[in-house]
Amino acid sequence: MGDSLITIITIILAAILLFVFPMITLADRTDDISQIAVQTATVEFVDGVRQTGKITQDSYDDFIQTITSTGNTYSVDLELRRLDENPSKKTASANEQRIGENTYYSIYTTQIEEELDDGTVYLKQGDMFSAGVVNNNQTVAEVLKNFFYKITGNSGNTITSKHSGVVMVDGQ
Repeated sequence: MGDSLITIITIILAAILLFVFPMITLADRTDDISQIAVQTATVEFVDGVRQTGKITQDSYDDFIQTITSTGNTYSVDLELRRLDENPSKKTASANEQRIGENTYYSIYTTQIEEELDDGTVYLKQGDMFSAGVVNNNQTVAEVLKNFFYKITGNSGNTITSKHSGVVMVDGQ
């Protein structure tokens, strides 16, 4: 009786070591590849906007298509901080052409998408643009880890990316 119990436990442990751990490792590597793909796409999208001074519907659609090709769903947060030069009537003796200080006002994802529906969003030199991406779904690695380790309530997002920068040229 004792020998057969040890044999059963040994077979179960061998199955776990031979099948479960490699599956978790493979799923982790898939998440790593998705992370790299999303990070690369985010950097390329933001840098493209910074270098051209405009956001086009095609470039935005290509960005969304690239990140969703990883097989996950994502929440994309865009922020455009537009430079509003000289909003006040203060004068500076050092530069008489500038009336006041520069300020920024922000435009977010839904407003940018509405402007994209009307056409291209043009930016000017000095504007700041940022994009953030976070996965919404549980990846296969998260599901396997939660099942195997019995972690409950772990809703950590494993695939995230954020990139921002200052626009270098006028878009028009």
